[in-house]
Amino acid sequence: MNSIVPRTAYILQIHKNPNQVNKFINQIITEEQADVFIHIDKQNYNEINEKILKSPNVKVLKESINVRWGDISQIDATVLLLKNVFDTQKKYDFVCFRSGQDLLVKNGFKEYLLNNKNKIFMTASHIKRSSLDASFLDVSWPRLTRKQYNTFNPFRILRRVIMGLYGKGLNIFPNPYKLPENFSFYHGSQWFCIPIGVVKYIIEFLDQNKWYYLAFENALCPDEWFFQTLIMNSTYKDLVENNNLLYIKWGETFKTRNHPKILTMNDIDSIESSNQYFARKFDENVDKSVLEYYTDRVRM
Repeated sequence: MNSIVPRTAYILQIHKNPNQVNKFINQIITEEQADVFIHIDKQNYNEINEKILKSPNVKVLKESINVRWGDISQIDATVLLLKNVFDTQKKYDFVCFRSGQDLLVKNGFKEYLLNNKNKIFMTASHIKRSSLDASFLDVSWPRLTRKQYNTFNPFRILRRVIMGLYGKGLNIFPNPYKLPENFSFYHGSQWFCIPIGVVKYIIEFLDQNKWYYLAFENALCPDEWFFQTLIMNSTYKDLVENNNLLYIKWGETFKTRNHPKILTMNDIDSIESSNQYFARKFDENVDKSVLEYYTDRVRM
């Protein structure tokens, strides 16, 4: 790492609001310090691709995956982005994973990275194998139970039944590709910011250990376990800061409790008191003024 200021590759998964995405890109892109790699969901690729900011520092992946909630496709898109960054062979210091509905909400991020060059910024909580939450990995979840349901639905109820039986010691859909017993389970948010050396480790590990991917292929919400478990079972675990530098406000009702709330001007005090550098979710169709507030004031 020869650069005075760290060079960062931002990897974004997006599926809507290209004009809003462009505002975020303009916050983080700098000719010498940051590039942006974008995966567009397959369902909206043609509509969005032509509207993304054109720049030598912005690359939209030609390959596109139909990304589904609670599904291994989330991992597929993220690994695809990581490989695209690594294949450029540019001398990046960090790879920062964000969505198209994030914004930079605090100045000084590049200086912060300069002072924390070897740190891994991700949330990771240890989950005991005896815990009910271990069912997310130990069960081979039927596809229809891995869909997002915001209201009462038979398959959402089935999901609770499967977890309840698991808690009583009965796994009716056992995962045939269970992780080795010496692997500890870790859970956290899918968003992270990691050194390029860790990216290299992830790619090489996955290429050499196909069983690891298979263990998550039919897991529930694998994006909240995959990278946490891999990194926390490696020599890099001591570099992990249990903080992904991202402010999220979760819903409170049955319908919204598993979803980040859309942030508005009313949330500015909470966002700024969090002292985080990024926040989500924003939506220009809900509150455009809060986007303008941050994109006018905050830059990489």
